[in-house]
Amino acid sequence: MAARTDGEPEPEQAAQPGRDLRSVLVTSVLNLEPLDLDLFRGRHHWVPATRRLFGGQIVGQALVAAARAVGAELQAHSLHCYFVREGDPAVPVLYQVERTRTGRSFSVRTVKAVQHGQPILVCQASFQRAQPSPLRHQFRMPDVPPPEELLGQEELARKYLRDPNLLERYRRGLRNMLAQEVPIEIKLVNPPDVFHQHPQEPKQLFWVRARGHIGDCDMKLHCCVAAYISDYAFLRTALLPHQQHRVSFMASLDHSMWFHAPFRADTWMLYECESPWAGGCRGLVQGRLWRRDGVLAASCAQEGVIRVPEHSPSSKL
Repeated sequence: MAARTDGEPEPEQAAQPGRDLRSVLVTSVLNLEPLDLDLFRGRHHWVPATRRLFGGQIVGQALVAAARAVGAELQAHSLHCYFVREGDPAVPVLYQVERTRTGRSFSVRTVKAVQHGQPILVCQASFQRAQPSPLRHQFRMPDVPPPEELLGQEELARKYLRDPNLLERYRRGLRNMLAQEVPIEIKLVNPPDVFHQHPQEPKQLFWVRARGHIGDCDMKLHCCVAAYISDYAFLRTALLPHQQHRVSFMASLDHSMWFHAPFRADTWMLYECESPWAGGCRGLVQGRLWRRDGVLAASCAQEGVIRVPEHSPSSKL
């Protein structure tokens, strides 16, 4: 798939304003309430089955808070976060922004997400003034079927549920997934075989986009939405070679992103995820978000804690 070199998303792939309602990611999930200078309050929309706050939402909201403390001429280029405590979905999150450095080309903002008087996440976000450079290269985007040829996550779940041979534990999990109102759309390139669980290579590919319309707004908002999207099913890539184990606990420890080129988070992007290593009760995952025209939009990395019961046949994670 050939890549454009002008750095702009293909216009024909943009979501049409009348196609859908405005994305709930913009109107609710990532919409912070200003309380004072560099102080914001975020509320919650989607809580996963773990009943803990979704890490992607906290990262996305932290980037929103940081972006509101820089000028319009600056764009997000990287963020580095540590999850230091479990989030409580029953109460709002306060975001305190520190203007760590304001330079001519780069500016850094430090954000502390607080609940019950204690930080649950610490994030440093860096913003850059646009600077042209003759030094440019990127990897090649994987060659995969387009999203129009693949089943959506909900369609896939309903297909599995129609099979009378599906194990009850998978049936319960699929029904729980269908009951959740996840604000992003997913289309798996290689759907899992839920009837024959076996170890897989620690890699996965799926098309992803925000539900609804975001539009041609400030690029910083699309970066905030991408930060939310990037954490979805990311760490689970490290579990693919270990289907024989029952995981007793899994949570993100840190999360980093680098933004490379303009993109639209409400259009299909290919999320390429891989886990190069797991050990010491931790797993490392890396990801790349590709625009449909082959341009690398963003890169991600995350490490998380993964625990299996001590009586497991292999507790080397």
